[in-house]
Amino acid sequence: MKTSKKEYDKMVKQASPKSPKAKDFIWAFVVGGFICVIGQLLSEYYTSLEMPKEDSAAAVSTTLIFIAAILTGIGVFDGIAKFAGAGTLVPITGFANSIVSPAIEYKNEGQILGLGAKMFTIAGPVLVYGITASAIYGLILWIISII
Repeated sequence: MKTSKKEYDKMVKQASPKSPKAKDFIWAFVVGGFICVIGQLLSEYYTSLEMPKEDSAAAVSTTLIFIAAILTGIGVFDGIAKFAGAGTLVPITGFANSIVSPAIEYKNEGQILGLGAKMFTIAGPVLVYGITASAIYGLILWIISII
């Protein structure tokens, strides 16, 4: 039996469970906000060590990435992400998870063809388009500044 795209879409809508959007939104906000509070506390801590502001910001980012990578490695981050949804993806911790998850998944395929080749499958497009966009914007800004 061949179905049209419209019929298929209707079947998918009927079979898909309804998402509690308000609850998902609230938990994403709470967990994402909590991650940001942890970042702010880390910033205050590093600043209290008389670390320059730029170094403190780098230390906070590095610490959050490290914590997210460890939580992903021990299988905790995925549970938090299922509960909080986009709340874990917006801060820098989601980026760390997007690097570590494929690395764990493909480590059995070897260091080069598994880990090295597949580690950036999720984060790769973000990096490519982000770097490309920043280069284009920088070029536009440079052209505007010399005009």
